[in-house]
Formats: sequence, C-alpha cells, structure tokens
Amino acid sequence: MDDRQHLFDRLAVRRHRDRAAASLGGAADLLRDAAARLLDRLDDTSRRFTAALDVGGRGVVAPMLRARGIPTLACDLSPAMAARAGAAAAAADEEALPFAPASFDLIVASLSLHWVNDLPGALIQLRRSLRPDGLLLASLPLLGTLGELRTALTEAEAALTGGAAPRVSPFPELADCAALLQRAGFALPVADREELRLLYADPLALLHDLRAAGESNAVRLRDRRTPPRALFPAALAALPRQDGRTVVTLRLGILTGWAPGPGQPQPKRPGSATHRLADALRDGAPPV
Repeated sequence: MDDRQHLFDRLAVRRHRDRAAASLGGAADLLRDAAARLLDRLDDTSRRFTAALDVGGRGVVAPMLRARGIPTLACDLSPAMAARAGAAAAAADEEALPFAPASFDLIVASLSLHWVNDLPGALIQLRRSLRPDGLLLASLPLLGTLGELRTALTEAEAALTGGAAPRVSPFPELADCAALLQRAGFALPVADREELRLLYADPLALLHDLRAAGESNAVRLRDRRTPPRALFPAALAALPRQDGRTVVTLRLGILTGWAPGPGQPQPKRPGSATHRLADALRDGAPPV
C-alpha cells in the first residue's frame, strides 16, 4: 500500500505505545475489562489451547491467558510495550507478522488492530499463523466509540477556528467486521457488539486515560499544530453528563473466527436435505 493511501501514521502509533509503556495508569482497568469480555468467549468452547499469541495486549492480556494455563507469546509494535507482558514477548508489526504459518492454536487481539492500515491483510496474516482449527479472538472499537468526544471536539473547534481537524480515529461498523473475517478466510465467523458506558467525575481524566493507553491521535492527516488553548476545555465542558459525571461510550466489536480445519462443521452436500423447504413453510411458517 502506497504511504499516501495510509490512514494512520504507524511511527506515531509506536511512539505513543513507547510512551504509554511506562505506566498505563487508570487505563489498565479499562483494558482488563475489555480483555475479560473478549476472553469470556473461551468459556464457550471445550477446546484446550497449547500455544497462544497475544497481539498488542499491553501487558494485560498475556497474564490473563497464562492464568488460564495457556502458554502465551506476546507481541507489540512497541518493544517497550511488548516487554510489559513479561516472559516470552517480542516486538512485531501487526502489518508484517514474523511468525511461521501454523504457529499458534489461539490468537487474541484485544483493542489492538484499529491502528492498522491494511486490516484485511493483517487478518489474513493472523489466519495463516493459526493451526488448522485454531481460534482468533479480536476486539475493535466500533463506529460510535467516543462519539460524544468526537462531536464535542468538532463543534468546539469549528466555533473557535471555523474548521475542524480529525482528532478521533475513524472506526468500522459491525457488519464490516464480519465481512472482513470472511474475506480473510476464517471459518464460522461471528461478530458481536458490546457497549460500555464510562463515567468520569473529572472529564480531563478521559484524555489522560487515552494517552496512558497509547491511544493518542495517530491519524496521518492530523493537524500537528498546537491546538487552540480553549479547544479541550470547551469540548470537555460540552460532553453529556449523568448523575454529575461525564459520560462517554465505548462500543466493542467482538470477533471470533476459526482457521479452516477438518474438525469443523461443513456445509451439507446439495440435494442431501431430508426435509423439503415447502413442507417446512407449510407446516411451521406463520402466514404473511
């Protein structure tokens, strides 16, 4: 992909992760909550996993997988952030994974793929890194995430300067996620949505958490000038409130998909059905 077509500045993403590696601060609890919601899907399968890859878990996901008894290698675009995962960690770019085909039977990417320029290509690489019947669990922020902040910043900047720069990353829709899994060759793809409403006594803590998690703006066409001094105070003051606290929304797309393998359910051979569709419609369908 030509650099001019890139939506995100990957060097900025790495620098933000390097800076955040020193301390996740209050963002750690949110990252653990999101990871726990994703890893709950492991309770829905009886499969025992023996080799997991944690992609961009920021020192949160790998310990949770190891606590489940699953040997785990962690990787991150930032070497400093990868080191937070403890033993068995490596620096690796999600857009150019260095792992051999069929290296893992479980890959977990919790809130780590939304800064990737070529998401379809990254998913294909993840699928190739899985063994047959291996499982991918991934979560992505969906359209509507931080929507309150996006609107407040846009309106405040337009009022101050007459224009607005992109300050919140664009996010996909849920239907796009399911289609991407299919396009990447995953079997039995499923995309679910979960919504978290975050309440802040001090709205400035929201910005601190985003920075602490390495989620500062890395859009390639971002305005690199110092923003107007009044921008963020005006935007934060405009955020909605509930019971005296500032409200922001995080919409998570939870993606599951399996690497194709012989043990999976297969579509039935055409003509092998034992019941006719007409009989089902006549006997069980409600009148139109």
